Amino acid sequence: MRKLFYAAFAYMVLGVASGFFYREFTKANHVTDATFTQLSVVHTHLLVLGFVVLLIVLVLEKVFTLSKSPLFSWFFWVYNVGLLVTAAMMVVHGMQSVVGAETSAAISGIAGLGHILLTAGMVLLFLALGSRVTAAGKTADAAAVVS
Repeated sequence: MRKLFYAAFAYMVLGVASGFFYREFTKANHVTDATFTQLSVVHTHLLVLGFVVLLIVLVLEKVFTLSKSPLFSWFFWVYNVGLLVTAAMMVVHGMQSVVGAETSAAISGIAGLGHILLTAGMVLLFLALGSRVTAAGKTADAAAVVS
């Protein structure tokens, strides 16, 4: 449970810091109009997909002991790597947009890999959750039979 708590906290800090970076980097480069860049949504991605999702998983861990599933550790690492790769590519792409540099297709490809890892992490989470919900249901059924 501590691992989830610390990861959620780290994403909260990264999310807030990325919002600050977006504001200051665009100001420093004299981008004041409403031009959309990937930088403008990095903080939202980190706060929701990192901070909020991991807090929800923390609650699910408390209720269903998700960490007892062998898939849980896979979920945790695959999901976090996917989120960090995705956010990093959004920062790179956004910075290139702000300074007017041409972006490479490789950036989009790597961001796509990050999204694939995020998706795989979510699938692993649901598989782990499903096994723990089933186990909790069997325990509850057994307790009802005894009483």
